[in-house]
Amino acid sequence: MIRNIIAFILAGCVTMHINAQDFAGPDTVAVRSGELVLKGLFWRPSGTGPFPTVLFCHGNYGEADTADPVRQSSILGPVFSKEGYGLLLLFRRGVGLSQSQGVNSAVLMDRAFKEKGQKGRNFIQIQQLETDQMQDMIAGISFLRKRKEVDLNHIGVVGHSFGGSLALLLASHEPKVKAVVVFAAAGYSWNLNPELRTRLISAVKKIKVPVMLIHAQNDYSTVPGYSLDSVMKKLNKPHLLKIYPAFGNSLSEGHNFIFLSTATWEADIFRFLHPILQP
Repeated sequence: MIRNIIAFILAGCVTMHINAQDFAGPDTVAVRSGELVLKGLFWRPSGTGPFPTVLFCHGNYGEADTADPVRQSSILGPVFSKEGYGLLLLFRRGVGLSQSQGVNSAVLMDRAFKEKGQKGRNFIQIQQLETDQMQDMIAGISFLRKRKEVDLNHIGVVGHSFGGSLALLLASHEPKVKAVVVFAAAGYSWNLNPELRTRLISAVKKIKVPVMLIHAQNDYSTVPGYSLDSVMKKLNKPHLLKIYPAFGNSLSEGHNFIFLSTATWEADIFRFLHPILQP
């Protein structure tokens, strides 16, 4: 079944008819993660459901970043809802609507870099991915499983940048996640952090569900996409690698095209997700 899905995707010869739906939200929700109470935005199609639902893992937002994480990531809610999906945008500790809850991982990594250089930053990055940040995403999955609007058998994860790495790690030990889509996962850090490369390669070896790896050609690096694609191909795992043409005029724009040009990718990822989450 899965091989047929991937063959259909790769063929790319069938145009999917998209039926836009009305959507509700976003509702502001509270998600407990240990002693913290994180805030998130939850979109869903109109009606009672239950709906296939996606948990979005946002990237890092450091002190020097000018992008508003709430406004930027909220671009995705209506895109998923009109296609019949719920989407939970959970702001992890120290970010966006959860700014008052815990310490921002990007701030921790920036401090480590100033004090101990790249090795210090790398250590904190892995530590955050495997502890606090992972705990927040597991809390998001647990929250979704308690919502009556959510189809518990059809939950996917979408991640961007640092959140893309986090999504792959999450899917490697969350068996009820049915599909993973990652934009620019490790695009910035792959060449700088050998331990991250090891962790992500190990993760995709364990993941049993279809994975879509996405980069723009002018991401900081497309090597993570090609490398993980190679690993999964050798193991005959269901996956798809999509490298889009360069977007914008900078590495930053290429890395962040998930928000800057939804029209570029939306038909492709829903062609990937629909057979898995809306069978």
